[in-house]
Amino acid sequence: MALKADRYELQTDISFFYNAGTPTRGGVVVHGTAGSGAAMDQGVNLVEYKAAIAEGSVPVGILLNDVVNKDLTRTHLNQHKDEVQKGGKVTILRKGYVVTNNIEGTPSAGDIAYVHNNGNISNGASIAVASLAASGNLAIGRFMTSKDEDDYCKVEINLPQANVTI
Repeated sequence: MALKADRYELQTDISFFYNAGTPTRGGVVVHGTAGSGAAMDQGVNLVEYKAAIAEGSVPVGILLNDVVNKDLTRTHLNQHKDEVQKGGKVTILRKGYVVTNNIEGTPSAGDIAYVHNNGNISNGASIAVASLAASGNLAIGRFMTSKDEDDYCKVEINLPQANVTI
């Protein structure tokens, strides 16, 4: 899973921590189950890639950092790769567009983009919820292109949004 350099970051957020493994950038993170805090450095402000998305999941945005678990007494984080230590703060894209291969299914340009399992983005054809109309809170934006020969799509992100009309 990857994120290409072709992106436009209109709005990002740095108030969330990632502590649920070591994911790569380019997928959609959702609120963790631990809750939320109002202050900037509340440790309960957690995001994660959910293994199984349900109607109650709330997408936060696109993860822009690789999360690693390194022994920092022996090596350092590679700042040029945007690495963040597990449990640290991550940068999340809230508005803009990205080119990613975290895509589920075969979307077309103009399709509504939904968060899917494991941080993937889907056009809704394979979302396992009761109804897409009831899952408006899973919508994150629109596909700007279909998949290319390397399985990358350009996806416009516009969060927060809820109850998108289909």
